[in-house]
Amino acid sequence: MKKIILAIFSLILIMACKEEKKVENLTKENIMGEIKPISDAVLETAVIYEANIRQYSASGHFDEFTKDIPQLKQLGVKIIWLMPVFPISETKRKATGGDDSKFASDFPEEEQSKYLGSYYAVTDFTKINPEFGTIEDFRNLIKTAHEHGMYVILDWVPNHTGWDHIWIKNNPEYYTQDENGNIIHPKDTDWTDVADLNYDNKEMRKEMIADMQYWLKEEGVDGFRCDVAASVPTDFWEEAIPQLRKTKDIFMLAEAWEPELAQNDLFEMVYGWDTHHLMNDLAQGKKGLKAWKERLVQIDSLYEKGTIMMNFVTNHDENSWNGTIKERMKDAAPLMTAFSYVIPGMTLIYSGMEYDLDHRLKFFEKDSIPKTKQKMWPLLEKLGHLKNTNPALNGGKDPASYKDLKTTNDKVLALQRSKNNSTVTFIGNFSAQEQSVNAPLKGSFTDYMTNEPIVMNENALVLKPWEYRILTE
Repeated sequence: MKKIILAIFSLILIMACKEEKKVENLTKENIMGEIKPISDAVLETAVIYEANIRQYSASGHFDEFTKDIPQLKQLGVKIIWLMPVFPISETKRKATGGDDSKFASDFPEEEQSKYLGSYYAVTDFTKINPEFGTIEDFRNLIKTAHEHGMYVILDWVPNHTGWDHIWIKNNPEYYTQDENGNIIHPKDTDWTDVADLNYDNKEMRKEMIADMQYWLKEEGVDGFRCDVAASVPTDFWEEAIPQLRKTKDIFMLAEAWEPELAQNDLFEMVYGWDTHHLMNDLAQGKKGLKAWKERLVQIDSLYEKGTIMMNFVTNHDENSWNGTIKERMKDAAPLMTAFSYVIPGMTLIYSGMEYDLDHRLKFFEKDSIPKTKQKMWPLLEKLGHLKNTNPALNGGKDPASYKDLKTTNDKVLALQRSKNNSTVTFIGNFSAQEQSVNAPLKGSFTDYMTNEPIVMNENALVLKPWEYRILTE
C-alpha cells in the first residue's frame, strides 16, 4: 500500500512540474506576443521604421514609443528597427562628434551628465539601457508590436564595444591591439569612444553569436540591423547567420552596400546608399535622370536577384550629420519620398519624419521630435497603404517588374511597375521648373494620391515643379 501511495504522490509531483513548466512557457509566449514567423511574403509589402527611442519622446522611454505602435500600422509599417537599446559606456563617453570630437569628461563636471553618449558604444550586449526603461518595458514593446502584426529587429553593433565592456577587462585578446599591446579604436575613424574587436579570435566570435541568440531565444526579437556590417569579416556572417536562422525565421539588414553580404542566404536587405545620394543630387540639380537609369543598371550588375535595397530619404546618420530632408531636398522632398516607395526595394521611415521633423536631432544629448501630424503623415499613410496592398509595388525577393516609359522630356521620369495583373505608373517632374511632356501612355486611370479619374491621351501633360502623379488602373 505504501508503494502505491508513493507512486501516486510521485505521479502528482510530475504532473505538477509539467503544469508549472507549461505556465512558464505560456508566460514567455505572452511576453513575446503571438505572430507568425517573418516570411518572404511579408518583405514584399513591408515598410520599415527606424525608432530612435531616446529622441522619440520627451521622456525617451520605451513606453512612450510602445503606445504609438498601433499608429505605425496606419503608415504601412511591418518592421520596426530599434536603434541600439543596450547600456552605454561611461569611459570615453562622447559629447560631440566630428574630427574635433570631445568626451563628456572634457567638460566641467556639472555639465557632464547631459552628455548621454553614442548608442553604438555598447557596455553589455545582453542588457537594456536604463535610460530607456526596464527589460519588462522592452518586452511590452515587443509584445505590442507582435500583437499589431509588426516585427522588431535590434540594431546590433558587431564591429566594436564601448570601453566599459567586460571583455575589455577579462578578455583583452578579443580586441585589436597596437604593437605595444594597447587596445585601439577602429582604424581610420574618429570613433574614439569604442574599442575595435578582433575577429581573428574564435572565442570572441562564439560569444558574439551567443549574445545575438539570447535576443532571439529569450526576448523574441525577429532579426538584426547590423551596424557597419562590411567592417566585420564576411566569413563571420557566414558562420553566424546560419546558426541564427536555425533558431527562428529572422530578417537581417546590413548597414552596407557590398553585394557579397546579400549572397548565400546572408542578409536579405542592404542599404541603397548610392540611390539615396543620387536622390539628394537630383533634388539639388547636380545630376539628371540619366544618372537614375545608370543606377538601375548598376544595381542589376552588382546584386543577385532577390536582393532587397533599402530606400530612404533620411535616417539617423543623415539627419544628425548631413541635414534634414528639407535642408537636402527642399521642395523636392515630397517627390523624392514618393519615389522611394515606387522604385524596387523597401522604404524606410525614420523617427520624426512622419511628423515633418525639420531640425537635426542631437546625437549625444537628449532631444525630441515633434508630435504634430502635418503634411508628411497623410502622405506616408497613403503611400504605405499602396505599398501594403498593391502587388505592383512588391519589393522583396520576388519583386514587381520595372519598366521605363520613354518621355519627350529629359526632366520627366515615367516608370511602370507590374505584377499579378496590377500596374502602377509613376510620372514625376524632377526639376524646379514647370515641365510639359507628351503622355507616355493612353487610357483611363485613377490618380491614386487624389482619388480623381484621369484620362491620358496624346495631349501634353503639364507638371508643376517637382510635381508627380501615381496612376492606378
